[in-house]
Amino acid sequence: MAATERTFTDAYGIDISFDVTPATATPRGVVQLLHGVGEHAGRYTALTEALAAAGFTVYADDHRGHGRTGMAQHGGDATRLGRLGPGGLRAAVAACAQLTGIIRDENPGLPLILIGHSWGSFLAQMLLDRTPEAYDAVVLSGSALRWPGSLNSGDLNKPWRGAGANGTEWLASDPDVGTAFLADPLTTSTPLLRLFGPIEAARLFGRPRKDLGRDVPILLMVGQLDTVGGPRSVHRLADAYRTRSRLTDVTTLVYPGARHEIFNETMQAEVRADLLAWLDAHVPSRD
Repeated sequence: MAATERTFTDAYGIDISFDVTPATATPRGVVQLLHGVGEHAGRYTALTEALAAAGFTVYADDHRGHGRTGMAQHGGDATRLGRLGPGGLRAAVAACAQLTGIIRDENPGLPLILIGHSWGSFLAQMLLDRTPEAYDAVVLSGSALRWPGSLNSGDLNKPWRGAGANGTEWLASDPDVGTAFLADPLTTSTPLLRLFGPIEAARLFGRPRKDLGRDVPILLMVGQLDTVGGPRSVHRLADAYRTRSRLTDVTTLVYPGARHEIFNETMQAEVRADLLAWLDAHVPSRD
């Protein structure tokens, strides 16, 4: 079944666009999908369809300043895509939390899985710290420990610089992924630090909350060649969830040869299969 586009209004009066893709089978759970910086929910069609086919209703918004939300927020000025607007990062987190509330109200009794990629994974970390009782499982893709020395704030494309590079090689080993990103009217390749500014960017730093109070299962998925954090940073994040948050079910999967966007990588079918297998183990079918 096709996705339905909807909106809600955040505390600052900004209309947040989101899609709801219903499960094609008896629903066994709901996924809240959080995209990365400079992009939008529409880049996750293959993942959303796979989740829906497996019995998950998927809610995916275009965050503050991004995609359809950003175009409306900024009066159709695509050069301002990625800029969060009034309230900054805290307002972006609050809007995601507001959508969590909508999801819970509309799907009583169903487990809610939070899936975040890249910046979306940082938002997911913040949401889990804030309201661990709201989520039954969390999946972080292309993530990192949000701490100096573990999060790359420099040139993410540095390993692939050279003649013929277009600046998006860090996204995936398939060059068509970067080409499509640049051609997409709802994306921006402006670096996060320039989009957010130093003060708002610094708000990204933090570590998993101590003694979370709820043993939420977490799956961390990362490409071996991911320049945002990479395996070393993700292993540090996993350790922090075990030692600081006291979580007992933390799994890390590293994909050899993969770059940042593992859901768009050449092995994306394997990545989706691994995700669905993990969900099968943690959210049983209701059929």
